[in-house]
Amino acid sequence: MISKLFKKPQAKTPPSLAVSDVTAPEPSLWEPVSQACTQAQMEEPHYSHWCSLIREAPRMHRKQWEFAYILQALHMHDMVEEGRRGLGFGVGREPLAAVFANRDVEILATDMTAEAAAGAGWIATNQHIDSKLLLNERGICDQEKFDRLVDFRFMDMNKIDRSLHGQFDFTWSACAFEHLGSIAQGLEFVANSVKCLKPGGIAVHTTEFNCSSNDDTVDNNPTVLFRKRDFEQLEQRLRKKGWEIEFNFNLGDKPLDLYVDVAPFKDNQHLKLQIEEYTVTSFGILVRRP
Repeated sequence: MISKLFKKPQAKTPPSLAVSDVTAPEPSLWEPVSQACTQAQMEEPHYSHWCSLIREAPRMHRKQWEFAYILQALHMHDMVEEGRRGLGFGVGREPLAAVFANRDVEILATDMTAEAAAGAGWIATNQHIDSKLLLNERGICDQEKFDRLVDFRFMDMNKIDRSLHGQFDFTWSACAFEHLGSIAQGLEFVANSVKCLKPGGIAVHTTEFNCSSNDDTVDNNPTVLFRKRDFEQLEQRLRKKGWEIEFNFNLGDKPLDLYVDVAPFKDNQHLKLQIEEYTVTSFGILVRRP
């Protein structure tokens, strides 16, 4: 079991989870809504399945959870199957495009230009690509199939091409839209990403969530931290347009849910972390076009 891979951590100071909704049920990876990363989800049996598809051993790490969350959310809505078409934003060197292609899904992967990535520091940290070749560097998909099904283009997430509207069964991004310059721009991106969906389509995005304050946060910065109220604002905005979205703000109560990792961050036991004075975790956003 994954739970045997770590010893019970001890936080030096108790974390502040001021925005956790303890009245909501524990979020489930099996039937995901818009929800936070929690230890219990990583202990569900299908978590290991998605880890095997991205060629990783299961570990208690929020970034790995983000990939599993995206895959499970799309799988539960019958999106990871032949004949579907997906659009990825800010893909970096992530393995998801190869997983989708291996399931006979046609993919358009996008990322910022090399010049913009260099200015933002993404090339220095090995999180940017300038071709689609590195998207299959783990050998997840047969190369001929990958070349046939996956296309790549440069695109600014703040300026989504209008020609892409209504063209895709699903869209996704993994911890990308918190880097668009501000909370307002991040929320605008999510709202614009759903315009690319066909009727019945699904948008799945992960980002940084401020667990410790619904007031003070980091905004107008290279990395921003979204608050519960920001997501509630997004929910109201999308529902007015007829989109379907549901939130669960239960942040879990298992040992790793109550442990805050500090720099230098661990490769395991890393669900919540400290950024400046805030406790932060990964949060998934799931939107459906009726």
